[in-house]
Amino acid sequence: MLSTFDGAHAFLFTAGITADSTLNGKFYSGNHSLEPFTAKRNPSFKLTDANTLTFLKEGYEGFGFAFPDSEGTIISADDAAFTDKVVIVQIMGTWCPNCLDESKFLVEYLKQNPSPDIAVVALAFEYAKTEEQAFKGINRLRDRLGINYPILLAQYGSSDKTKASEKLPMLNTVLSYPTTVFIDKQGKVRKISTGFNGPATGQKYLDFKEEFITFVNSLLSE
Repeated sequence: MLSTFDGAHAFLFTAGITADSTLNGKFYSGNHSLEPFTAKRNPSFKLTDANTLTFLKEGYEGFGFAFPDSEGTIISADDAAFTDKVVIVQIMGTWCPNCLDESKFLVEYLKQNPSPDIAVVALAFEYAKTEEQAFKGINRLRDRLGINYPILLAQYGSSDKTKASEKLPMLNTVLSYPTTVFIDKQGKVRKISTGFNGPATGQKYLDFKEEFITFVNSLLSE
């Protein structure tokens, strides 16, 4: 048996193991979904590099966006606030536990590494059924964490990744929340990281922090 609760999702796996190390079991997602599964040992399996899963489609050279903030102002990738700066775009949702962890990290990073040459912006994809409810959740998160970078409402009424991909057509897919886009001072996308390893992942989180700081510093020095 294996169970987990990450703040939004309750999962349970139950299985029996056979002589050849095959697992036959059932996967429960909350109290609304039940799926059988079979798992076979693969000693050579490795997770795909998180920096290769999401990428710009052929024909696109940059990452564009234009969405409203809580004041109703449309903020665009072409705005002066992002010109000649290293830009970090956080594709997220206020309902997403990993996005919460990443937001905490970004807030702390900006406090410890203040620089006029860095700009962070979040694009929120919200479950809330109305725009008003979506911005209420956004403002609550911003106030709770002390977020001082803009959080724009990219979508409300659904966090469906297919619909999210339609809002960001330059990406091959939106595979995970959060997804983080790193843009250099010339406006070129230099890296897209899918997912986030939060503090509970131990060494993976420490490795992520070191990689993040090193990579951003390299962009700033260019």
